[in-house]
Amino acid sequence: MLTRHYFATQAYNNAWANHRVLKACRQLSAAELTAKRVNFFPSIIHTLNHILTVDWLYISALEGDCIGSAAFDPEIPFPALADLDREQRAADRRLIDHCRNLGEIGLAAEIHIPRATHIQVETADRTLLHLFQHQIHHRGQVHAMLSGASVAPPQLDEFFTADPAEQALRRQDFAELGFTEALIWENDNA
Repeated sequence: MLTRHYFATQAYNNAWANHRVLKACRQLSAAELTAKRVNFFPSIIHTLNHILTVDWLYISALEGDCIGSAAFDPEIPFPALADLDREQRAADRRLIDHCRNLGEIGLAAEIHIPRATHIQVETADRTLLHLFQHQIHHRGQVHAMLSGASVAPPQLDEFFTADPAEQALRRQDFAELGFTEALIWENDNA
């Protein structure tokens, strides 16, 4: 059975990966962010906005007050990366806080997600798994698009290994995010 601690560590890892990809994207020019590229969404900034708006949808549903299709109006709410970066960090913080405060019963809670033709009902654990997979999928697309830009894509296939050498490699990112190893790995993420 997946536990609250599992989902909280996933939320921290998600925020760290978002931090790394956004840190790389901050080095791009506005022209590179909006340049048409081969991808599901036609640019880096469009894909980053999609990640954020889907976060808004699912996080609001997990919090019990789903904003539905309003999450996608407008489709690109933040054409400027600085604004998108700020809002993604806020969404990541909301997700971490939600996961840290989930009780085991909360993982089985019904989540209601308005769709065009019906209200989708899922459990919180399945909704979280979908949200994390969605993030990984589209961050991977941004990673690929960065391969054709002036900034090298960051390493994104990392997790929080206990190896001290690996911990040293993430120390700067963690300092920028306000994370510590102890915070993430304490048994109950309280």
